[in-house]
Amino acid sequence: MNLSVPRYVVIALGAVFSGYLLILAASSIDDGTGPARVAIAGLLFAAATIASLAVESKRAQFWIGLCNVALALILPMLVTSQLPADFVPGSSYATWYVAAVGALMVFTSARGFLLLSWVGIGILVVQSLLWGGFGELAPLGVFGSVLWVGVSHMLRSSLAKADRDAQVYIAAEREAAQWQAAQDAHLQERRFRLEQTGRMALPMLRHIVESDGALTEGERRECLLLEASIRDEIRGRSLLDDAVREQVMMARRRGATVNLLDEGGIDDLPAGDAAIVHSRIAHALQGCAADTIIVRTVAAGSEVAVTVVGLMASGVNLLGHSSDESDEPEIVLWLEIPRAEGNDGATDSPGRLSVSIGGEVGEGPEA
Repeated sequence: MNLSVPRYVVIALGAVFSGYLLILAASSIDDGTGPARVAIAGLLFAAATIASLAVESKRAQFWIGLCNVALALILPMLVTSQLPADFVPGSSYATWYVAAVGALMVFTSARGFLLLSWVGIGILVVQSLLWGGFGELAPLGVFGSVLWVGVSHMLRSSLAKADRDAQVYIAAEREAAQWQAAQDAHLQERRFRLEQTGRMALPMLRHIVESDGALTEGERRECLLLEASIRDEIRGRSLLDDAVREQVMMARRRGATVNLLDEGGIDDLPAGDAAIVHSRIAHALQGCAADTIIVRTVAAGSEVAVTVVGLMASGVNLLGHSSDESDEPEIVLWLEIPRAEGNDGATDSPGRLSVSIGGEVGEGPEA
């Protein structure tokens, strides 16, 4: 949002006023002894006006502002140097240069070069004092030029402040909209979770009510499996599709402990790549006989999307050899599923005992 006067209005007003001053200069060209100097002053003023109103480049505008300041000294010297000694200020339009300098300083101020505009108007005041004295400032119209620059300065500052305030309000509105969107997203997510939990748990809850809590051992186990499935939907949502849910349930029915940990690492995956990741997770779970299975997303930015780790809490490893560290679980699966679709596939970590997706046992290379 940009709070400012339309550019074409400023150009039109400046052009009309400058044209009026040039007419005054032409009408008073015979009042002095050097018409050529007045003509040169008029041409310089016209050129400065065109440059001040038409040029867009910020760097060029600065140099134009410096030239306008220089004209604040040149125009009065050209005009007053050819006026007769007995010239009375206010008796004709020969002092049009005062309004011309004021107009140029207003243009400079409107472009944002406030300091340059005040330097130029200060030069005009000093020149007028030296040429006519303090008593001639009012008849010459110097006070009017100073007033124009002052009003231009205030308008420029007010518009700049209004623009800054508008930017602050826009930023506050954007933050409020983002906050509202986040609240709506939280509300929608909460509603989705409640509906999903209701669909999953409602049949079992009704059965519990109808049986007055008298559940068989198998029903109690189903309740635990149902609770684990609901937890998966909360903690591992992006890791799940129908095939993964099925394999996770089958692994738990075999007695395995399955932990799905979604830490947001694959939220930005395209749908096709996510489907490939889900397929590989389901395939890995299908061929894994570990006691504990951990499926976890990897932080965004890594080439690996998901790691699948299988642990076997046994005193005998899969190769049939006894282990002295019977309390320490054996790593029977270490699977890294790549993020990019073009990668060849999941890889096993070096230096780990690993199991392929098909369930064949092999010893990985030493680290």
